Amino acid sequence: MNEKNNNRPHTFHIPVMGTGFSIDTPVKVAKYGISSVLSLVDDILVEQMRKYHSDKNNVPYEHISEKDDDYRAKRTTKYLDLLNDIIIAQSNELKSAPFEKGSEITKYFEMLPDSDTKALYQKMLAESDAQEKTKLQDELRSLVVIGSIDVNIMTKLDRDIYKNGEKLAPEFSDASSSLRGYANSSLSSSIIFSAGMNRRLYGYIQQFKDFFPNSTGELKKKIILKVSDYRSAIIQGKFLALKGLWVSEYRIESGLNCGGHAFASQGFLTGPILEEFRLKKDELIENLFRIYSKNLAKKGYDPLPEPPETRITMQGGIGTADEQNFLLDHYKIDGTGWGTPFLLADDVVNLDADHRQKLIEATEADVFLSNSSPLGVPFWNLRTSTSENCDRTELIRGNLVHHVQKDS
Repeated sequence: MNEKNNNRPHTFHIPVMGTGFSIDTPVKVAKYGISSVLSLVDDILVEQMRKYHSDKNNVPYEHISEKDDDYRAKRTTKYLDLLNDIIIAQSNELKSAPFEKGSEITKYFEMLPDSDTKALYQKMLAESDAQEKTKLQDELRSLVVIGSIDVNIMTKLDRDIYKNGEKLAPEFSDASSSLRGYANSSLSSSIIFSAGMNRRLYGYIQQFKDFFPNSTGELKKKIILKVSDYRSAIIQGKFLALKGLWVSEYRIESGLNCGGHAFASQGFLTGPILEEFRLKKDELIENLFRIYSKNLAKKGYDPLPEPPETRITMQGGIGTADEQNFLLDHYKIDGTGWGTPFLLADDVVNLDADHRQKLIEATEADVFLSNSSPLGVPFWNLRTSTSENCDRTELIRGNLVHHVQKDS
């Protein structure tokens, strides 16, 4: 299967897993062209991770205190900018590595799926002429891309903030502050909105120019919506199009949620939902583009000759490559998200060996639905996990401490 464009070498992404497990996953996988998502829900954890990665990479660090104005947004921007700088440096180092067994650039190309780029790599390996081989290697180096450093905001976790007993303006709410922190960052990536529609938050997006086309018609920052079905995509997509905002991806999530939530599907199975998107994708894009174009013009932007890229993806419950290939081939979706398989990979997420072993050994009897989620949605818990014996927040930070100590 050929890449749909050179900026997306893989057909899968790594979604948010909990709050802390994937908080710095981009640092581990983006240099290989693999896209991943980190959660912005916990600004304290974000600040702790910024200090950790600043120290590890010899970057000056100045603490952002909760007493500082707009601290949640500032913490978010600083952390995302740091990740971006680290990953760009990693990618530059990878590009300069020799094409030899075990090197970073060899890992990059060996992990690619079948594609034009992979075929070029295999041609280089088979080339016997030294001059031609070097020429092919230089071409391959130019094709190396960084995986997208995407972020996630749970729209329902949008607490209003008070200072000295008075409620601050709506833009200082938790979700809006996280959005502002992302919007002000140097990233060119996507923000994923999950857990339903938040009109106040969606309205705030239009305050940031990076979500609108630049002089060449490109979007520096894109919007991804997690949706449960086609109707949800239409409603939310239209709401944003009326504000001159384009949804670049509709991410369908199965009830086997990567973050642990058990979102009810009201009896609708994933297959029929994906089939409706397959049949009506063009209709969805055409209808929304008319609304989008009209409202984009009202904001003074030049009309686009055609709709921006719109992807339909699916995540949750995928366990094998055959299952992914079936989704890609039968339902013609543009990509998938893999959660649990990467939760078991110690070079991708933050999870101590003991807890990982508990997951590996877990049976159906070891998991249960709880009321531990702040969203009021049933949440899957592991009976043998440490979180059953201590506060969940302490577990997340405990895993972080273990991660920091291990790498120190």
